[in-house]
Amino acid sequence: QVQVVESGGGLVQPGGSLRLSCAASGFTVRFYAIGWFRQAPGKAREGLTYISGSDGSTYYVDSVKDRFIISRDDAKNTVYLQMNDLNPEDTAVYYCAADRSTIVIADGIRGTPISPDAWGQGTLVNVSS
Repeated sequence: QVQVVESGGGLVQPGGSLRLSCAASGFTVRFYAIGWFRQAPGKAREGLTYISGSDGSTYYVDSVKDRFIISRDDAKNTVYLQMNDLNPEDTAVYYCAADRSTIVIADGIRGTPISPDAWGQGTLVNVSS
């Protein structure tokens, strides 16, 4: 069964950093595209970034391009989201999603509703002083 589990969320002060993890089971991450999304209270889900399974290429939306970094550890079968210079507007539940097709994840990042092979349960990031 294809599953992903997020972890690493928590309370962080403005300007701080966090690293989120997306641990995969039932599949090998280097053969799947993994995307990170977030949903703030009262707002629609927002796509942030993805990493392609085929060649490890990455894509970021403009709002996080200079602050967030997606990476993959094949040995740990895990994808990470390093978040730097956080601000209160980054407060949200962060989700990862996995699909064998990069097109599916890319469409989701760009705002198209998707049904990937797996969604995680989310991890809460709260940026507050």
